[in-house]
Amino acid sequence: MSTVVLGRNTNQALGIGQFAVDFLAGTLGSGPSPAVLERVRMFHTDALLCGASALALQTNAPCLLRAEALTYADTSGAFVFGSSVRVKAEKAVVANSSAVREWDSNGTNFGFNPSLGHVAGEFGHNDYYPVVIAACQEQGLDGATALRAMVLVDEIRGRLAEVFSLKTYKIDHVVHGAIASATVYVALHGGTAEQAESAIGMFVAHYIPWRAIRAGKQLSDSKGASAAISAEAAVLCAKRALNGFVGPKDIFRNPESMFRQFEPTDGSSPFDLHLSHSGDDFAVMGMHFKLGLYEHQSAGALQGALDLLVSSPGFVSNVKSIVVKAYEPAFGIIGDPAKRDPHTRQSADHSMVYILSTLLRKASSLGLAASNTDELWKALMLAPVDYGKDALVDPATRALMAKISFEHGGPEYDAKYPDGIPTSMVVTLNDGTTLDSGFVMYPGGHARNTTANLGSILAHKWNLLGSLAFADGSDVAANVDRLNTIGSMSASELMGIYQLDLASREAVD
Repeated sequence: MSTVVLGRNTNQALGIGQFAVDFLAGTLGSGPSPAVLERVRMFHTDALLCGASALALQTNAPCLLRAEALTYADTSGAFVFGSSVRVKAEKAVVANSSAVREWDSNGTNFGFNPSLGHVAGEFGHNDYYPVVIAACQEQGLDGATALRAMVLVDEIRGRLAEVFSLKTYKIDHVVHGAIASATVYVALHGGTAEQAESAIGMFVAHYIPWRAIRAGKQLSDSKGASAAISAEAAVLCAKRALNGFVGPKDIFRNPESMFRQFEPTDGSSPFDLHLSHSGDDFAVMGMHFKLGLYEHQSAGALQGALDLLVSSPGFVSNVKSIVVKAYEPAFGIIGDPAKRDPHTRQSADHSMVYILSTLLRKASSLGLAASNTDELWKALMLAPVDYGKDALVDPATRALMAKISFEHGGPEYDAKYPDGIPTSMVVTLNDGTTLDSGFVMYPGGHARNTTANLGSILAHKWNLLGSLAFADGSDVAANVDRLNTIGSMSASELMGIYQLDLASREAVD
């Protein structure tokens, strides 16, 4: 068997803790395959470059939280991006996790495992790797250990996302990541399963965040920093547990806990939990890369637009109307009428009409003709500048936005999410001609996409973000190459992985 099954009638919090301890000790089996380790390495590089570029472009929350962290010096602590000063681990985590999440461009999971009937469909993101790096820096652990621990974080949070939908109850998706973070931090510090159970119990009992941060006409810093703030709390819970604080036990079966309050049972947890320890079948293998800066729910529309640009180059200048159809929750999240007129980056990157119009406006201005969508993903990649002050009011973008209708596709579309990102687009030109994207399920970057050259497109993305992140004159390719060697880094090399020569550029907000 390559999995551990934690039944709903067992103490799953203790079981998750024991799984983490055994997984990192290598006592459960052969461990994750090279393909799994390669996948998490790619997600880590992707997240780190998102974070470094967000700091270089002076985004508010990451810079504020980084400055805050630097006031909490700790000679045995961890590092924030671009600094050689060691600080309290929880402060390094809140700063670094905020940075990697700021662009909303790192990886996404979908909570979908039909082979087990685990299709809760909770999404989440690769925001928690800074927890692993902080713990490894505190403990003097090497890159191979870090990579394995990142797989573990994604496994715990990814499998929880398959069995419990937080968004259904207006709870923010970061809860699953925080549970994973608390557990793995304890295990990396040599803690016990019982200490991990206490850390999980403390977080669930004291720190549940609501999706209020994602509601409203114009979103705030809290949207991007949600994972960071919960990861900070998770590390504090873990530290207290390691120091002997005893938190609520058996939290998944606790009758007063969030899980059983929302999904009442006769005494059990609401779900069984399957955790992989060996082979290829890990949660991270089903996670989606974003090929630029956009809300993942819009990826199907972007793919449809690129497909039409290949078959009908130049159509944008003759558009009369565009009708996009997609599924819930995409329609509710990025089709919210309040997002038709975004005035902040955080709202624009959650606006279907803005994201699609920006891509089409770029295509029209560049006059590109391409033989395949790989070329277009790279040439039209949405970047931080596309959500800046000037871009938000660009008249060509706004004109296209006025021509787009975004509709709920109904049961046919809803049934196919989260297996894919079911979307379609019909463009009507001024002469009455219609262009139909067809039904898009697996856009570029999706784990089940088989057509895009993922490595090539990601290399372009990393070069784009690296050129923003690193100081002028830096060798961007060499910096990216170094990040990609994390799996072979010694403990001393891992200590310096975040000591980047960051640029200081004009703010985009």
